[in-house]
Amino acid sequence: MTPFLILQLRPEPEAADSEYAAILQKAGLAPAQTQRIRLDVEPLPDSLNLQSYAGIIVGGGPGCVSDAPEDKTPTEAKIEAAVLSLMPEVIEQDIPFLGCCYGIGILGHHLARAVNKSNYAEPVGTSHCSLTEAGRVDALTRDLPVHFDAFVGHKEALQTLPEGCAHLISSPTCPFQMIRHKQNIYATQFHPEADAAEFETRINIYKHKGYFPPEEANSLIEMVHASNVHAPELVLKNFVTRYQA
Repeated sequence: MTPFLILQLRPEPEAADSEYAAILQKAGLAPAQTQRIRLDVEPLPDSLNLQSYAGIIVGGGPGCVSDAPEDKTPTEAKIEAAVLSLMPEVIEQDIPFLGCCYGIGILGHHLARAVNKSNYAEPVGTSHCSLTEAGRVDALTRDLPVHFDAFVGHKEALQTLPEGCAHLISSPTCPFQMIRHKQNIYATQFHPEADAAEFETRINIYKHKGYFPPEEANSLIEMVHASNVHAPELVLKNFVTRYQA
């Protein structure tokens, strides 16, 4: 099987390891079927050949592409630059790509500089998502329920749909929950890899990162465990099923 390239942007080892395990589980992949690169600790190899992978999966992270350069840590700036450096080839060659949460920021920023904090930020929790007409027929989303809940938590969002993109999933609080560019380049605002246990881990790790008041961590953990979130993982599974070779 041709491997999938997993790019991770989380500088916290526990968060990165937990996310990687969640991606493997939800996508139905074994570690040997992937090449994992943690961009906070290793650069992209000079010999990296995107055409040698079945697809690219980009995880989430605490950075924001719309932050001013002076407000980004050196690690955040390095990670962002590394991912953005791949986008011209991804776009030109229509390479299978799935960006999760931070990934929609990368794609939207590269295509149209259309990501900022003006509207559509969502607190840590669930968002009630719905398939659009395009989403009801797309290969990655057509077997999802028409309405479903997904885990979210983000400070910035895509403000408008970039030219050439299909709008696949929306929600009342954040209209652009999933988009597709060309035929094979996807991005979600929600977290398709996350279940309640994974979100509990992130709540504990990021409770001092400005997503919510730290004293609310325990109530948020109770809330995510009481949520009915299962459908989003099909996006990951369908991505791998469609592009594995």
